[in-house]
Amino acid sequence: MAVYKIGDNCVACGLCMEACPTNCISEGTPYVIDEAACVGCGLCADACPVQAIEEVA
Repeated sequence: MAVYKIGDNCVACGLCMEACPTNCISEGTPYVIDEAACVGCGLCADACPVQAIEEVA
């Protein structure tokens, strides 16, 4: 299963946190995704206005 990672170009807008159905994203610089809790749905990446969230293998 794919998981996602938030890159350094994150602007900390919080839209990914709102979109995440498993609440696995926490605030930081950049925000952080708990890879163990990520279900790979991609909703966070879809919500990101600066394309800071990428799928990782």
